[in-house]
Amino acid sequence: MLGGLRFVDVTWFLLGFSFLLAFCLHRFSRHVHREFERSHIVQLFQDLIRYGKTKTQIKRSDFLRSLDVPKRWFWHFYTVSVVWNGLLLTLLLQTFLLEEGLPKWLVDTLTFLNGGQTNPGTDRPLSVLLVHILLWIHSLRRLLECLFVSVFSDGVIHIVQYAFGLSYYIFLGLTVFCVDIPLNDEGSSVLGQLQWYHAAGTALFLWASWLQHHSLALLASLRTKNTGAVDTVGHHMPHGCWFDLVSCPHYFAEVLIYVSMAFCLGGASVTWWLVVFYVFCNQALAAQLCQEFYQSKFEDYPPQRKALIPFVF
Repeated sequence: MLGGLRFVDVTWFLLGFSFLLAFCLHRFSRHVHREFERSHIVQLFQDLIRYGKTKTQIKRSDFLRSLDVPKRWFWHFYTVSVVWNGLLLTLLLQTFLLEEGLPKWLVDTLTFLNGGQTNPGTDRPLSVLLVHILLWIHSLRRLLECLFVSVFSDGVIHIVQYAFGLSYYIFLGLTVFCVDIPLNDEGSSVLGQLQWYHAAGTALFLWASWLQHHSLALLASLRTKNTGAVDTVGHHMPHGCWFDLVSCPHYFAEVLIYVSMAFCLGGASVTWWLVVFYVFCNQALAAQLCQEFYQSKFEDYPPQRKALIPFVF
């Protein structure tokens, strides 16, 4: 890691640690007295960590319900990402192909995120460019899936979760510029920068993207007829593909997508591994809540099915 603490690294570490702490607190809360569960603090905590179907498992006050927004608004997050990260990708391409400098507002922002240091990421443009391209493709695919594949119920998310989701991809795109890659990992020319890990990371990205898309399409098929028309917005037990191994293969795929980007950076960026740490903790909490929902709703839910990682968790 670059010398000294950087705002971008501290932020991702704190985000990851917050979700890890939330995961631990939730696991602990299942063993506390019922009176404690009814406290306003616990209700607020549970409301903030849950979304969609998992919110139906808790008692919520009218005030908390007034802070709900529809879960189907997830497409807003990916719209912001496609537009914002498309802009950053365009600016990076101008730097990479036309050798133009980044605009001052972006340089100043990156300098702040880097703790006052010069921007490290753009010194190795191929890896950064590849990760930006993969991030933009991921965002576009998720946007199209939200609009044309997923069948949303009347599930909701907290307004705080909504605001966080809108800002998440903005900060993530800026983070790609801040990755800390050792200078001796890549050459100066385009061909000199090509490495085996670029191909390995891209291959993993493509497979994980397929797994996520296939899992989401399977979930959508549980709510549609053979003609494609929506039949129900209820919840059914998923089967087939990786759903026979884990309750949330789409969450597992999300983690792998971010790991694939770490590979594209040569596996040497501490900054990006902190992003992976956050994504893993976030998805682990969501998968745990989803697992508990399925187990409470379906008495015959397969006991050997893990929440997130096959055969492990």
